[in-house]
Amino acid sequence: METLQKIALIFTIIGAINWGLIGFFDFNLVASIFGEATVISRIIYSIVGVCGILNIYLLFAHIQNDPR
Repeated sequence: METLQKIALIFTIIGAINWGLIGFFDFNLVASIFGEATVISRIIYSIVGVCGILNIYLLFAHIQNDPR
């Protein structure tokens, strides 16, 4: 599970960097590399979205591990 979390975190970071580029510079890195609205870019956006949902677990993981 730890490997899956690290992979999900990497994709989430990539997505966050892409959103930062869009917000600051109006530059979409994924669209510029793979094209706008292509199947590959939609797959990448979907993977980033799923990884973001998986990372919600990291947000609440400390609750399960808290000895209190």
